[in-house]
Amino acid sequence: MYQNFSILIAEDNPVSGKMLEKILVQEGHKVIIAENGRVAMEKFNNKFCPIIITDWMMPEMNGQELCRAIRAVDRQSYVYIILVTANNEKQKVVTGLEAGADDYISKPYNPAELIARLNTGIRFLRLEESLKKANEEIRKLSIKDSLTGSYNRAFISQHLPKELKRAIRYNKPLSLIFCDIDHFKRINDTFGHNVGDQVLKELVRIISNAIRMNMDWIGRYGGEEFIVVLPETDIHGAYFIAERLRKKVEAMVVKTMEETISITASFGVSEFNHETGYEVCGYEELINVADQYMYQAKNEGRNMVK
Repeated sequence: MYQNFSILIAEDNPVSGKMLEKILVQEGHKVIIAENGRVAMEKFNNKFCPIIITDWMMPEMNGQELCRAIRAVDRQSYVYIILVTANNEKQKVVTGLEAGADDYISKPYNPAELIARLNTGIRFLRLEESLKKANEEIRKLSIKDSLTGSYNRAFISQHLPKELKRAIRYNKPLSLIFCDIDHFKRINDTFGHNVGDQVLKELVRIISNAIRMNMDWIGRYGGEEFIVVLPETDIHGAYFIAERLRKKVEAMVVKTMEETISITASFGVSEFNHETGYEVCGYEELINVADQYMYQAKNEGRNMVK
C-alpha cells in the first residue's frame, strides 16, 4: 500500500518547500506541496497522503493547528506527521507532539537525517498495514465456514437481522431460500466423509456463482443445510432463482476415484412481507418458513422448490 505513496508538504517558504521536494523525489516519492496549513488540509481531503511534513510557522493555519485538524478526523489508515521547527523552537516540539505530530526535524535539516526519520514513519505505516491485514484475515475466519467458504451460523445470526432492518427501513422486499441436499447421509455412508465434504464445497461453489455478487449471499445453516439471502427480491423472483439453483445442482457432478456422483437438493422459499408483519417475528421466522417449505419439498418427492 505504501510503495510509491504521496507525501504532503505544508511549507509557506517556497525555497524550503522545493528543497524538501527535491530530496523526497530523489528517494522515489511523490510530493504534493501546500503553501500553508489550510491549503494542506484542503489537498489532504481531496487526496489521502499517509505522511505529512509540516512547518510550524505558517499563515492561516500553522503546523500545530494542522496536526489537530488531521487527528480530529477518524480515518481508516494512520497518518504519520513530521513537524519541522527551527533550532531555537525546541519548546514548540513538545506542543507539536501533544497536538498529534509523530516526529520532528529541525531547520536547517540534514537530508540524511530527514530520510532516516521518514523511513521510520514508513516502517510504522507498513507495520500498521500488516496488522490490519492480519486482523482482516482473523475477521474473515470468524465469519466463514472453514470447509465450504460460505458464511457460518454466527454470521447468519448477526447479519440477517441487519438485512431485515434494511428492508423495513427502505420498504424493500427480502427473500430467503433454504436448501438441503437430498440423501446426504447416504453419500457419506457410501463414499465416505471426504467425498461428502467435496459435495458440500461444490454445492457452495455452484450456488455462489449463480447469485448476485456483493448483494446476495449464502450461509451454511448446519450440516448439509444452507440458506441463500436475496435482498431486494420478492417471492416470485426468489422462486425463479431457487428453481434455477435446483437445476444447476441437479446437473452438478462430483468425480471420485471410483465413480461420478450426481446429487439433487430440495428448496424452500420465504419472503419478508411488510403487510404480513414478519418484522414482528424477526429473522428466525423468515428462516423457519423457508425451512418448512423445504421439508414439504422433501415429503413430496425431493428435488423440487416449494
